[in-house]
Amino acid sequence: MKSNAVKAVDLKIDWSAQTILPIEFRGKEIHLDARAYQGQDPLSQAMVLIHRSEGAEDALPLVRVHSGCVTGDIFHSLRCDCYQQLQMAMERITNTPLGVLIYLPYHEGRGIGLVNKIRAYALQDQGLDTVDANIEIGAPIDARDYGLAAHILFDLGMPEIRLLSNNPAKVEAMRAEGVKVSEQVAVQTEPSLYNKRYLETKRVRMAHKL
Repeated sequence: MKSNAVKAVDLKIDWSAQTILPIEFRGKEIHLDARAYQGQDPLSQAMVLIHRSEGAEDALPLVRVHSGCVTGDIFHSLRCDCYQQLQMAMERITNTPLGVLIYLPYHEGRGIGLVNKIRAYALQDQGLDTVDANIEIGAPIDARDYGLAAHILFDLGMPEIRLLSNNPAKVEAMRAEGVKVSEQVAVQTEPSLYNKRYLETKRVRMAHKL
C-alpha cells in the first residue's frame, strides 16, 4: 500500500489549464471550477469539475471518477448505463457542499478503447456477455488504471473522499493508490430492455453493487 501511494503521489503530471465553467444542468445555471490534467502518456488526459458551496471547507469531498463513454455520455446509448450514471453523479455533486467529477476520456470501454469496444459490442450481438466478448477479442476484462485520478485528488488536497461508484474494484484501486475511501456511495440506475444483461453481468461477474 505504501509503495503504491508513493507511486501515485510522485506521478508526473502537468495540469496546465484552469477556468470557471458555467454549465446548464437540469434547468439551472451552475458555475464550476474546471481543471485539465495531462498525464505522462499523451492520451492520458482528465477533465475535473469541482462544485463548492457554503460549508465546503469542512466537508468530505463526494467524488465521481467517471470513465469516458462516447456512445453513452454523448449519444445516450441504451446498451450501457454510463449516461444515466453521469447524470445522477452530477446531480449529487452539484447538490453537495464539495463535489468533484474526474472525467477520464481514455477509459473508453473500460480502458480498451473505442474500436475494441465496438468490436466487443458486435460479439455481444451474437450472444456473448461483456466479459466474454472482451476475452474473445483478446482484450482485458477491465484495463483501467487510476493512478492519474489519484494524483489529481492529491493535487487538490483531497486524500480522503466519499466515492460515487458501484464498482468495488474501483474502490480498491483508489485505495491501492493511497486514497482513503471512507464511503462507497451507490449510483443506482433503472435497467432497460437493452442494458439489462449488461447490468446483470456487472453484478454477477464483476461484483458491482447493483
